[in-house]
Amino acid sequence: MTALQPQPRPRRRRRFHWQTPVTLVVLIGFLVGGAWWGWNSLTDSTAEPNCVEQKLPNNRLVPKQVVVNVYNGGAKAGTAGKTAADLQKRGFNIGRVSNEPNGDKVDILAVRGADAKAPEVLLVAGQLAQKAPVVVDQREDHTVDVVVGKGYTKLNAKGLTSVAVPAEGTVCVPVVKPSQPIPSGQNPS
Repeated sequence: MTALQPQPRPRRRRRFHWQTPVTLVVLIGFLVGGAWWGWNSLTDSTAEPNCVEQKLPNNRLVPKQVVVNVYNGGAKAGTAGKTAADLQKRGFNIGRVSNEPNGDKVDILAVRGADAKAPEVLLVAGQLAQKAPVVVDQREDHTVDVVVGKGYTKLNAKGLTSVAVPAEGTVCVPVVKPSQPIPSGQNPS
């Protein structure tokens, strides 16, 4: 009897698969394209200016040259919307009306702006019947935020109609963008 000996396997020729290198080249192309697009987006900003330096007629800042954002910081629903409507009737441009973006709650009122002595901040503060602390945040667009709290009652019956600015200086007046309608189903207060 003869012993069976294992037979060597016939050698197969190894086939080269093109799918892996092609997939790698395509993925590297996406990576390079995304990096190029991101770099161009970062360096070639087409953003409009936030405000425009101007010399004001009669050296007075008036409500139509100020953009106000009104936020609800603990007041009952609808208070921010009503306050924004009242400010708009006085000639102010309304930017945003919503709940306070940081979730902060205030007792009565708070005003936020570029500087406590900035003319736009003084003009908006002159509309308020209650004393509001001014929070300085060095914002570049010179808009003003009004945050209404649970103790807020109403605007001053006779608010300031204008604020004097230095005769030799200029004021950065916010760029007024057309207001956006509030999508249905959203409560802005």
